[in-house]
Amino acid sequence: MEISPSEKRINGNLTISGSKSLTNRALIISALANGKSKITGILKSDDSYWCIDALRKLGINVEIQDETAYVDGKGGEWDTGSLYIGAAGTVARFLPGALAISSKGIWEIEASESMSKRPISDLIDALKEIGADIEYLNHEGYYPLSIKGTELVGGNVSISGKVSSQFISGLLIASPYARETITVNIKDHIVQQAYVILTLQLMEQFGANVQYDNKLNKIIVHPSHYNPQEIELEADASTACYFLALAALTNGRIRINNLTYQTRQPDIKMVDVFEKMGCKVTKGSSFIELEGVAQLKGGFEISMREMSDQTLTLASIAPFANGPITIKDVEHIRHHESDRISVICESLTRLGVRVEEYKDGLKVYPSKPKPALLNTYDDHRVAMSLALIGSKVEGIQLNDPGCVSKTCPNYFDLLESLGLNILRH
Repeated sequence: MEISPSEKRINGNLTISGSKSLTNRALIISALANGKSKITGILKSDDSYWCIDALRKLGINVEIQDETAYVDGKGGEWDTGSLYIGAAGTVARFLPGALAISSKGIWEIEASESMSKRPISDLIDALKEIGADIEYLNHEGYYPLSIKGTELVGGNVSISGKVSSQFISGLLIASPYARETITVNIKDHIVQQAYVILTLQLMEQFGANVQYDNKLNKIIVHPSHYNPQEIELEADASTACYFLALAALTNGRIRINNLTYQTRQPDIKMVDVFEKMGCKVTKGSSFIELEGVAQLKGGFEISMREMSDQTLTLASIAPFANGPITIKDVEHIRHHESDRISVICESLTRLGVRVEEYKDGLKVYPSKPKPALLNTYDDHRVAMSLALIGSKVEGIQLNDPGCVSKTCPNYFDLLESLGLNILRH
C-alpha cells in the first residue's frame, strides 16, 4: 500500500469502534456469568474474532448483531477441546485463568507464531500458585498450553506487572470463582496501571466483590459470581489517537464523536502530549476534538509508561516537530507483537530520520523523511503509526498493511475518507 498527502485540509468527524481492551474483557466475563448479557459497541477486529471463536468452541452461545454481542454465559462450565487464538494478546492472557476455574475438562490452546514468542510464565506461575493445573506443550514459559480444570483454591499470590498489565487482569478475571478469597500482591510496578483499573471496574459492574486502592499494591478478590449485564462500551481511545495525531500533523481538525477526556482508558492522556506540541484540544461532554498547528513543538522528554501503546504514534510525528523528542520508560514494548522500540528506530532510519535507540525508549530529531518501503512486522501499531507519515510525505509504502485488522480493520478506509491518497497494490 502507498500513502500520500491529501490535496485538501484534513477536516472530519469520526465515530470510532469500541475499545479492544473492554470488548474482550466484557466477552470473557459475560461468558463466566450465568445467563445472557448484552454488550453494545463491541470492536469487530481480529482480536475479538478469536475471542468469540474460542468462546463458541467452549460451548458459549455468542450472537453478533451489528455492534452488539449477546452472550449466554454458563457460570464457568466449558466444553472440552482444542483452541486456536491467533495473535490475540488479551485472549492469551485472559483465557487460561477462566478455564482453570472449571471443575473438569482439558484444553489445549495454540497461538500464532508471533504470540508463541511472547512470554506467559508470570501469569501461569501465579495461576499455579492458587491451584491451576497448566502445562507448557512446547517451550517452557510460552504457548502452546495444556490446561486441566481443577478449580482454583485461592489464597495469597504474587505477580509481576512490569512485562504486561494483562497478566494481572488475567489473574483477576478468574479470581471470583476460586473457593477462597484471593489476595493479589504486585511485586514491582505495573506498566499501564489504568488497564488493571479498567478490569476491576468491569468486574465490579458484573457483580464481583473486590477491594483495592489507587496504588494497586494489593488487590483482594472475594468468592462471588458474575451476574449477566447490559453494558455499552466506549470508543477505543488507542485507535482514536491515530486520527487526532493526523490532525496534529497536518494542521487539520478531527472530532471523535463517541469519546471523552473522562474515559479511564490511559491512552486518552496522549491528547495532553498533543497540547504540549501546540495543538488546540476541545474536551466536550460527548466528544473530543483536536486542531493542529502549522509547526509542532518538540524539545522535551516524556515517560510513556502509562500510555505505551502511543509510543509509536509519537515517534512517527516527532520528526516534524521543531526540536528533538525523547521517549522513555517503555522497555516492556520490546515484548509486544514486535520489538517496537527496535522496529520504529529501524523504520525511521530507513526514512532518513535521525534517531537514537535506548534500552527503554528512543530519541527522535527533527528531520525531513524521504519516501521508502517499510515493513509492518505483522504489528498493527507499527502499520497505523507509520501510515501517518504518509500524510506529510509523498509515497510512503507499507508491506502487509492488512495487519491493522487486529484492532481497526477499516483504518485505511477512514484515512482515505479524510482525504489521504491511498494506492492499494
